[in-house]
Amino acid sequence: MATGMFSGAHVILYSQDADADRAFIKGVLGFAHVDAGHGWLIFKLPPAEIAVHPTEGPAQTEFYLMCDDLDAVLAKLTEHGVEITQPVSEQGWGRLTAVRMPSGSELPLYQPLHPVAHSL
Repeated sequence: MATGMFSGAHVILYSQDADADRAFIKGVLGFAHVDAGHGWLIFKLPPAEIAVHPTEGPAQTEFYLMCDDLDAVLAKLTEHGVEITQPVSEQGWGRLTAVRMPSGSELPLYQPLHPVAHSL
């Protein structure tokens, strides 16, 4: 099956306060969007990639926003009063952290230190 068959990926974040999280993604993260009606915003994401990791536990799905300079992104977000919920974790393959969305959910951020597929 060729990847040319697909035009994109649609990610859904379930939220306890969808309006506040939409406002955060629009205003603080600055993502372009369309209004599908009645304030139902659908955001344009940056280029994406998918990886499949082995697990001994239950299957799960994770969503991370990737960035080239995690420190610069965190500095900008903290200027907007965004709470960093996890200290930056230095891995051999990337740098990880998370920020708090208005609903209370965590949004993981990731600076890869490995080759990325989203620029192919």
